[in-house]
Order: sequence, then C-alpha cells, then structure tokens
Amino acid sequence: MTQQKHDGGARENGPSSWAPLRGRTFRVLWSAQLGSNVGTWMQTVGAQWMLVQQPNAPTLTAAVQAASLLPVLFLSLPAGVLADVLDRRALLMTLSGVMAALCAALAALTAAGLTTPAVLIALTFLIGCGQALMSPGWQAIQPELVPREQIPAAAALGSLNVNVARAIGPAVAGLLVAATGPDVVFALNAVSFLGVLAALLGWHRARHGAGDRERMRPALASGTRYVRNAPGVRRVLLRSGLFVVPASALWGLLPVVAERRLGLGSGGYGLLLGALGAGAIVGAVTIGRVRERLGRNVLLAVSTVAFAAGTLAAAVLRQPVPVAVVLVVAGVGWLYALSTLNTTLQLALPGWVRARGLAVYLMVFMGGQGIGTLLWGLLADGIGTAETLLVSAGLLLASAASLTWLPLRERTGTLDRTIVAPGRNRRWPFPSIPTTARSWSRSPTRCPRTGRKGSVRRWPRRPSPGGAPAPCAGTSTRTRPTPAAGWRSSRSPPGPSTCASTAPASPATTPSC
Repeated sequence: MTQQKHDGGARENGPSSWAPLRGRTFRVLWSAQLGSNVGTWMQTVGAQWMLVQQPNAPTLTAAVQAASLLPVLFLSLPAGVLADVLDRRALLMTLSGVMAALCAALAALTAAGLTTPAVLIALTFLIGCGQALMSPGWQAIQPELVPREQIPAAAALGSLNVNVARAIGPAVAGLLVAATGPDVVFALNAVSFLGVLAALLGWHRARHGAGDRERMRPALASGTRYVRNAPGVRRVLLRSGLFVVPASALWGLLPVVAERRLGLGSGGYGLLLGALGAGAIVGAVTIGRVRERLGRNVLLAVSTVAFAAGTLAAAVLRQPVPVAVVLVVAGVGWLYALSTLNTTLQLALPGWVRARGLAVYLMVFMGGQGIGTLLWGLLADGIGTAETLLVSAGLLLASAASLTWLPLRERTGTLDRTIVAPGRNRRWPFPSIPTTARSWSRSPTRCPRTGRKGSVRRWPRRPSPGGAPAPCAGTSTRTRPTPAAGWRSSRSPPGPSTCASTAPASPATTPSC
C-alpha cells in the first residue's frame, strides 16, 4: 500500500489538540464534515418535531431516531469491507451524491404535504443506510490525513466536529422549523452533502496498489476474525455497548421532555440539544489535559457519571434553565466517552483492517443506540418518561462502576500482521490477497544453508505465513505454515519447495534463500 503523504502539521514534534487542522486536506474535509453534521442535526430536529404532536409521540420520535441508527447494525461491517477493498475516496463520493438525492426527495415530499409518519420514517431509514455505508470509510481515511502521533488529536477533533454541529444545528433548525417549516431544513441537509462531495473531489489521494486489495468474502471473514482474536478491540466494543445503550434514552426522549415536561416549543428543544453540544465543545477543548491527568479508564468512568447526571436532571427537574445547565455537563461527558473509546480503538487497529474494525465499533455503538432508543421509547409509553429516564440513569451508574473489573486495556505501539493472536490454535487472519499463476516471478538467489544456487519464485506483496521459510530450488520439503502461526486456509503456492532453513522470517521481508 502506498504511503500517504501528510501535509501541514505532520512534522510537528509535539502535536497540540489543533495540530491536524494545520494540514490543508484534513482542514477542508473536516469543514465539509462539519457542514454535513449541522445539516444532519437540523434534519433530526425537523423530523422529530413533525411527530411530537402525535398521540404516541414517545414511540414515534424514538422510531425516527432508531430508523437513522439501526442501519448501522446491518450495514456497518459490509461497509467496512467495502472501504478496505474499494477506493475509499470514490466510495465516499458516490454515497455523498446518493445522500443528497434522498434528502432532496424528502424535502420535496414535505413541501408537497405528502410526508406521513410512515413516509418520514421510511426515508429516514434510507438516509440512515447511506450514513451507515459512509461512516467506516470516513473514519478510516483520518489516519491517511495525519501522522500516527496526531491520531488522538484527530479523533478528538472528529468528536468536536459532531458536537459543534450538535450545538449549532438544533438551534438553527428550531428557528427554521418555526419560521418556514421542516421542508427547508431537509433541503439544507441535501446541500450539505453536496459540500462533502465537493471537498472529496478536491482531495488528491495517493494511489494504492491494486495487488494489495482483498476479495470481498475473505476480507469480511478476516476482519471478523481479527476483532474476535484481539482482546483490546473486544474490550472497547464491550465498553461501548455498556455506555451507549443506557445513554440512548436521553437522546430518544428529549423531544418529549421538552414538549410535555418543560412546555417548550421547537426552538426550546433545539436549545436543549445545543446545551449538550456546547458541553461537548468544552470537552473537546479540555480532553487532552484531562486525559493526561486521569487516564482512560478514570476518564471514561467520570464521563459516564456526568451523562447519568444529565439524564437524571431531565427526569426530575421541571425548569428549562437548570436542565440546560446540567445538560452542558452531560455534553462534556458524552464527548469524553466517545473520544476515549474512539482513540483507544484507532490506536489498536492496524491499517489493513482499520475500516473493518471501525465498522464493527460503529455497528455496536450506533446499533446499540438505535435499539436502545426504540426500547426506551416503548418503555416510556408503558411506565412514563420520567421513570424511564431514572432507570437509564441507574444503568449508567452501574456501567461506570463496572470499569473496576472490566477496564479498557491500555495499549501502545503499532499492531501489524506479524502479531499472533492468543488462543488455543493461535490462528491469525492474514488478508486474503487474490493470487494468480501469472503473479509469480523468478529471481536468482542462494540457499543460506546449502549454498546451492538456484532461483526462487516470489509472491509479490504477500507476507510469509507465520515466518514460514521462503521457497528454494533443489530440496524436497514443501512449504506449509508453521503450527505457531497456523495461517488458516493457507496453502503453499504450487511448484517451489523450501530450503532446509527453519529460522522464522519477518512477514514484512522476503528471506534470501
């Protein structure tokens, strides 16, 4: 794979929280993402407020939220495989155009008065499918834009992006919905996706060798095997589910809290969401110093307790101003939690499987939020909104306490294909690179054990499985993976044999035998 050249702040020795923005490419794409996120939050407010006056409003508003999130549960992993197998820039450009068309269709139907609750939820689901297909590829390109030491800062800026949009989008949407109607909000979201398309057109991505690409089905299998065999990744996924499922109650039921408990209109609901976003902005500015002092696990526990406080305030307080103040604290906690989980995962994933690992993370996080939101809405219809939020706050506190025996695994360094996963059979999923007979090439060499001259057939860009010796002409032993590596489904290429040397070789280099 071609090394991506970083511009701007890539040469900084001590990167600050804003160092990635010094690179022009990162800055342009980050700005386009901000515009798209603002449009998405505007559409969320417009869609939910169209249904808040319905008799079964808790279920319907939660269904809109779930319709936008549940596609991640089914499409995230295939989307991650596509992002690893196909050209990520072309994939993101295509999806941006499709999303713009869907949002424009929703705006046109709403302006014509044809948007029923069923139509709204169906189109929201289709838009959610597009977002599910885009998210793994978008996150996977971030390490291509910044050097490794700036990945934590880039992840924090990504969370800041989402939460700045959360602060701006709902407030603007509340005013626009009250003044012009939701159709204008939907149309602006379509324009925001065109901005993303324009930014991607201006990104000149380094070409990646076609020989390094994997096939779809083996790539899907190797990605799931990687996640299953990587303890640090599994722990991040577990912590994500334990946080997001109870936290989703506040996001799904906040429109009902604003309208029925606090007596607010669409503008007031937008301001409550803006309070969460403002807190997230504060969190993005301060997370670097706080993470250094507290560490990842303590920071995740504190952030979970902070979001539990916001959920509790929405359940028991009846005045908008105190609720908004506590929601600012909850927004700080939300940012801290997301940034901690995302950074831990980014640092644990190697480049060849990064999009697939992030896809599984999004599947757990966004899918858990979608399912949780729907379940909390049904529970609120049964026992009441305040009581449901109290249950959610209690589960968040239990999640924070569980960090004492289920902490995040602190991991530094670079994971790559040379690491063997733990387990009884010690299997490790190397990528399944397509091979053909015409890929072989001969080159002269000498066996280090026998000194015999000969030629060797080389397999370009494919690592030796588990340190198996390279083929050497003139001996009879055939190539097989060593038991320590156990490369599943691996077979030796036809024809060559191996020399008598059994010293393991690094998969990154070709042994000179």
